[in-house]
Amino acid sequence: MLDIAEELNRWVEQGRDFAVATVVAVGGSAPRQPGAALAVDRDGTAIGSVSGGCVEGAVYELCGQALDDGITVRERFGYSDEDAFAVGLTCGGVIDILVTPVRADDPARAVFAAALAAAARGRAATVARITDGPAELLGHPLLVHPDGSYEGGFGGHPELDRTAAADARAMLDAGRTGSVTIGAEGSRCGQPLTLLVESSVPPPRMIVFGAIDFASALVRAGKFLGYHVTLCDARPVFATKARFPEADELVVDWPHRYLATTDVDARTVLCVLTHDAKFDVPLLELALRLPVAYVGAMGSRRTHLERNDRLRDVGVTELELARLHSPIGLDLGARTPEETALSIAAEIVADRRGGSGVPLKGAHTPIHHEDGRTSTGLITSVA
Repeated sequence: MLDIAEELNRWVEQGRDFAVATVVAVGGSAPRQPGAALAVDRDGTAIGSVSGGCVEGAVYELCGQALDDGITVRERFGYSDEDAFAVGLTCGGVIDILVTPVRADDPARAVFAAALAAAARGRAATVARITDGPAELLGHPLLVHPDGSYEGGFGGHPELDRTAAADARAMLDAGRTGSVTIGAEGSRCGQPLTLLVESSVPPPRMIVFGAIDFASALVRAGKFLGYHVTLCDARPVFATKARFPEADELVVDWPHRYLATTDVDARTVLCVLTHDAKFDVPLLELALRLPVAYVGAMGSRRTHLERNDRLRDVGVTELELARLHSPIGLDLGARTPEETALSIAAEIVADRRGGSGVPLKGAHTPIHHEDGRTSTGLITSVA
């Protein structure tokens, strides 16, 4: 739901009734991940997607029904269903959809509205909804803020609300969307409950060091991937808006000095394109000791070996050096700045998602990886 928060927030501000269908669980080669959503208003206007086109028609009808009767329902679509070809889910996967009406007369609308407003404005927030449990609890929203405070709840079960809020805050801290299972004792209703926790966090950062032509292409690729992109270079004549119009931020400073003072986190990627020892060594000495997602450095193999020797000379350990992606990027045979940016972007995605970087043709690995580096996850909690 939060993946279409900007559009839904406009609907709320306009006073529209709507129903939102959200992917809450997937199996096999499903086209979308938990959190993907399709919404339909009273006029039949639809936004978003739950299957990349496979089952949109059937889910659209479910949204219309939910708007009419006000009932939240959970439905499963899969290739094994006898009507799989009728609804179009022929990719071999299974998706579970939660369809929730958000009408003006619904007491939970205010909670949904607050969550959508926060996400639309780029503020951190997370929404937990029960997706597997007693029918009367399905779809109730619990909005959890970064400080642990929360709004809404699950039908007058304060202990359940506190347990769910604690787990949802942990997911928010990690910037993750996924399922949370609360044990029977923690659920306070005699049976385990499954929740979908959707997190909305500000875009991850990409910091590109070195105002060269390759950097201009990489800035564009970073924006395409959804990063907030900063370009940093010590030379003011090169780090200009005219040369990097797509950058969210331009910084004129020595790279290592800027990195020491700016905020980074476990989602930040650092791309060092300066390939100049006076910039690279102090920058990488710091970067390889920070808790960031990715550190890559441009240069030939000879430059890479010489740079590693210089880094060892200033005390960088072998374990720290093992974090460095150098020469930066995947082997695509890239020549142009745009091809090189694609190579770097592909490596960042593969590293983030646990991909191998090998062609899918002839491979026997899953197309959609589900390891700890993905944006979805499963947490089991017993309070």
